[in-house]
Amino acid sequence: MQDQTYLTTEEAAAYLRLKERKLYDLVAREAVPCTKVSGKWLFPRVALDRWLEAGLAWPEGLRPASPPPIIGGSQDSLLEVAVRDSGCGLALLAEGSQAGLDRLLRGEVAIAAIHLHATPDDDAANLAAIRAQASLHDAVVIGFARREQGLLVAPGNPLGLAGIASAVTRKARFARRQHGAGAQLLLLSLLEREAVPLTDMIVAEGVCATGQDLALAVRTSRADCGIASRAIATAFGLEFLPLVWEHVDLAMRRRAYFEPATQALLAWMRGPAMAARAKELGGYDLAASGAVRLNR
Repeated sequence: MQDQTYLTTEEAAAYLRLKERKLYDLVAREAVPCTKVSGKWLFPRVALDRWLEAGLAWPEGLRPASPPPIIGGSQDSLLEVAVRDSGCGLALLAEGSQAGLDRLLRGEVAIAAIHLHATPDDDAANLAAIRAQASLHDAVVIGFARREQGLLVAPGNPLGLAGIASAVTRKARFARRQHGAGAQLLLLSLLEREAVPLTDMIVAEGVCATGQDLALAVRTSRADCGIASRAIATAFGLEFLPLVWEHVDLAMRRRAYFEPATQALLAWMRGPAMAARAKELGGYDLAASGAVRLNR
């Protein structure tokens, strides 16, 4: 029975070691995960396991440690403002989207800011990455903002670049982000979409840890171009060639969602200050800001 995806009422009652009458009572109170198909109740076994785990009583000393109040993952200009101006008390650790997700899995951060790319313009890439992690069975994903990503080039666009393929053809030196950074994943995805061989791309020396580092590399002529947000291009006085809009999401475990620090950040995001600062920075769409994009 334990290999079945969905259990009947009789099987679920046996699995939970309850009488069927008690199980029906839980169903009536909507207190147990279930679904009704053609008049019959079915119980997802995995959901039942999570339901049981959620009610575990932990002896003192064995309770899972709360993660530190840190937002890991992607660097974002508006997120930096939100954390500071909300007074939430969360710290920022910008290492790239995949690194943030990895730290979330290990319990080293409370929240991961992510913008992952399976393909360009893939609105579901972040959610797919969370669903792929079995241990994040209690994950919540909150939309932070959609932002515009593009190619940053020197003022006046001296090489006359028109996009990714154009930059490769003109032998422009690309500033490179670290492996697993959302901007680097986007670059690789765009190269694949435009059928540009990775081996044709010229890479500037060094690795840029954040979008600001990448902008500085272009500003100081260490690189000719690189992918970052419109907000960063504006802040560094660089030309911006728009490429895609992407979701920046905040992924966390359910218990972290209810922490005062997280609630303080979300409250600020829902207020007028968020919209005002997004307008100042440029390149943000807040239509889905604060929305629950996934609740496992």
